[in-house]
Parts: sequence; C-alpha cells; structure tokens
Amino acid sequence: MYIFWYSIYHLVPKTHRYTLALKIDTLFIELIEMSASASFVQKHDKIPYLRTAIRKLDTLKILLMVLWETRSIDTKKYELLSTPLDEIGKMLGGWLGQTEKASEISSRSRE
Repeated sequence: MYIFWYSIYHLVPKTHRYTLALKIDTLFIELIEMSASASFVQKHDKIPYLRTAIRKLDTLKILLMVLWETRSIDTKKYELLSTPLDEIGKMLGGWLGQTEKASEISSRSRE
C-alpha cells in the first residue's frame, strides 16, 4: 500500500506535495510503525498501539479525501488508495476487538 502511495506522492502538485501529501506520507509510516509495534509486544500491551494505529488511519483517510477534493489526485488514484485503507481499518478494528476480549478474559481470570 505504501509503495503505491509513494508512486503517487511524486505526482501531487507542488502546492500540496510538501504540506498535505507530506503529512499523509508521515501518517502512512507511523501507521506501519504502530502496526509493527503491536505485532511484537505482549498481548496486554497491544491495545494502545492498535488504538493509535486506528486513529492515524482515520486521519490518513480524511487527509486523502481532502487531497482528492482539492483535485491534487484524481478519482481513480483516490479509489485505489481508499479501498484498501478501508480493509486495513476493518482488520485493525477486528484485531483490537480480539485483543480487548482476550485482555478482558485475562483480567477476569486473575480475579
């Protein structure tokens, strides 16, 4: 997903490339970082990373929409970016839900 975004990043007009598109690029990298961190930490430590990843993903999707609405990327590129991001959101939400349930069960068993 990021590689596809990177190929688009250089096509964004200069008026948005070093502002909005740069922020989107940063969010993509932070999203990758949060997801990777969540995959490597203990189960009980995953929740903050997953919540941060979801928040960054939501911000990323909004900023991509702004980029599209300002006509800095065309509709086809926007669709090719936003559709997989929606799927990533569903996966992160499911992962968070499972982790919260496991954490809840673990807390109950300790009581």
